[in-house]
Amino acid sequence: MSLFASQRTEFLHHSRTAPEQFTHTQEWWLPNQTQVVVHAAGIIEFIPSEYEKGKGSHVLYSCGVHGNETAPIEICNDLVEALLAQTVTLTVRLMVQFANLPAMDIAQRFISENMNRLFCGAHEPQHNAERVRAAQLEQLTIAFFAQADDPSICYHYDLHTAIKDSAYPRFAVYPFLHDKAYSKAQLLWLAKAGIQAVLFSESPTTTYSYFSSLQCSVHSFTVELGKVKPFGQNDIADFAQARIALFDLVSVDSSHVTDSSLQGATDPSLPVLFRIKQMILRHAEDFKFHFSDDTPNFTAFNQGDVLASEYDEYGALLQSYSCVQDAEAIVFPNANVTLGQRALLTVVPVTEQECTFDV
Repeated sequence: MSLFASQRTEFLHHSRTAPEQFTHTQEWWLPNQTQVVVHAAGIIEFIPSEYEKGKGSHVLYSCGVHGNETAPIEICNDLVEALLAQTVTLTVRLMVQFANLPAMDIAQRFISENMNRLFCGAHEPQHNAERVRAAQLEQLTIAFFAQADDPSICYHYDLHTAIKDSAYPRFAVYPFLHDKAYSKAQLLWLAKAGIQAVLFSESPTTTYSYFSSLQCSVHSFTVELGKVKPFGQNDIADFAQARIALFDLVSVDSSHVTDSSLQGATDPSLPVLFRIKQMILRHAEDFKFHFSDDTPNFTAFNQGDVLASEYDEYGALLQSYSCVQDAEAIVFPNANVTLGQRALLTVVPVTEQECTFDV
């Protein structure tokens, strides 16, 4: 097997098949004077030749926090290989993280537990590989953004795909900002990337995007780019806008653009906006939804409609969860989560006028 240190291509492949190659930091310069730093298996950083210490944008793309969410992994892999091959010219300091490599290998969401519930210190104690990896990602993220002088031009996009079909196939979650203003520029960028809806979180969580938003004060989002599909089965057209936007944010080269009709498009309007109304946790083994398994994300219900119920071991009702207002929609339904974790979010529409923006 050829080693990445000599071949210096197929970074993700080497990270998945021979992670022992990456026990020590590797660093070199490409012929175009881009500096490459490999921090660990699946974690690679690029520093452009014109980079001035502390200046300019720092961008982090994370993907594969859930190993079966393949489209963002494929996009990020294409970007990394293009940078290594010098077919794109980097304009920002960039880190790309392929988070849950073992879960990718078995095409599952996770190995032991949901990595996207293990940030903000929730990885303690570190008694499985996902907890160890979450702690490593936290450390590298803090170190990466600490090298930037201006966090207002730094960005973290944690890229996912959803389990369910959706009325808005491409949507993003804006982490809780603790009374800070939302960025309209970021919402417009997300719209340019094909994001159709944005959910404003109303409380702290243990997700990766909330961690970087809180701890690093950067613009950060959980971005859902469509539905889970196996590697090689994603329709490239479904992700064209996202791919273009993610490449364009960090480079000046346009050779990666495959849909010329998207170039020069008029500025987009804001995505449809929602705020999270309820977060329903699973507390009992017998937890059931009152809607079918194939109900899409953003399906709306009315006040009083029962969404979920929990029962004790004898079948007696413990708790029911109902809509508290009309037009309350469901997002991320998953009745099989670990006890104590989120089984469902509900969201309600919000207008631009009801939001506080930074401009």
